[in-house]
Amino acid sequence: MKSLAELQAIRDKMKNSMNVRDDNGNKIRVVVGMATCGIAAGARPVLNGFTEEVAKRNLDNVTVTQTGCIGICQYEPVVEVYTPDGEKTTYVKMTAEKVAKVVTDHLVNGKVVSEYTIGSVAK
Repeated sequence: MKSLAELQAIRDKMKNSMNVRDDNGNKIRVVVGMATCGIAAGARPVLNGFTEEVAKRNLDNVTVTQTGCIGICQYEPVVEVYTPDGEKTTYVKMTAEKVAKVVTDHLVNGKVVSEYTIGSVAK
């Protein structure tokens, strides 16, 4: 860092990344299970994928967070999506490759990706 302008640019960049994590009852909340079971199954690339995809699309109405063990370790990586109307959708056996479809179909267009949900996998 060599100037005040560079410091302000860093501040603005960090403020934008912090906005991705802001929690608000009127937002869609994406929660990724990041306990040891989730991390061992590949949850970190899934979390990074959601964070990057939401930031890339400037989805101000979506918050991406992490949590501990969700309790269904056999289905890790697990992602829960909470919508402002109180609905919860549980996506299981998620991969970084599946993230873009969930963001496009569910977070942007409001259509659940049924084939990735626990109801589809647990049959």
